Amino acid sequence: MTKRIKIIVPIPMDQEGVANRASQLAPEMIAAGMSVDFVAVSWGAALGDSYYDAQLMDMSVFEAGLKAQEEGYDAVCIDTVSDSGMYALRSRLSIPVLGPGQAAFHVACMLGHKFSIITMWDEWFHLYRKVLSEYKLEARCASMRSIDTRPDLAELLAGKEEVIFQKLESEALKAIEEDKADVIVLGSTTMHQSYAFLQQALPVPVINPGLISYKLCEMFLETGLCHSKRAFPAPQQPNDDLVLSRNN
Repeated sequence: MTKRIKIIVPIPMDQEGVANRASQLAPEMIAAGMSVDFVAVSWGAALGDSYYDAQLMDMSVFEAGLKAQEEGYDAVCIDTVSDSGMYALRSRLSIPVLGPGQAAFHVACMLGHKFSIITMWDEWFHLYRKVLSEYKLEARCASMRSIDTRPDLAELLAGKEEVIFQKLESEALKAIEEDKADVIVLGSTTMHQSYAFLQQALPVPVINPGLISYKLCEMFLETGLCHSKRAFPAPQQPNDDLVLSRNN
């Protein structure tokens, strides 16, 4: 039986933008028996550049995933390294819910002693501080570095590869040589187009967070693993209708 996976894009966008996000998973990377739907939230944040936007992402991703189990999905992945809404969805759902931040940072810890996060701009640093603190991985993070370039979360890096890739390589090399990083983690699933280039250009492993979280999701489904309901207990009095009433 086919296993259905819902991947929630945390920014409202049109189908072209969603398709750009979905391109991080090439067809050959999707295992037989798995079906993937990328679905954007219907409202919420614009850039994730502030604590304000972080709150909107938590709320809109939670809403978008709330009915995933009823919709027939077997798992949920969240398409942002901030892991927005992940713990709340784990509390409400009894199917696997994975986030690329947790997946990427823990896999990086398996591959080296310290990792660095390379990202588009400083305005996303607050998202990493949140997840690093939540997972108690601050001591394993050698540095956070950005190329100080405002991201386009729908168009991604298209048409800017020659300039962006060189900037990312330069900051990653500084993280390796100056900050002593053993592993480089891309700071956003929207940076996936740079993964192949950096993987070849850098002397250490490079983590593509969206791909890692998705492949872990497949492994969870294949092995029957799911988050512990002791760690993420279900609400005794859920009120889904109130959460979803905004659209009524």
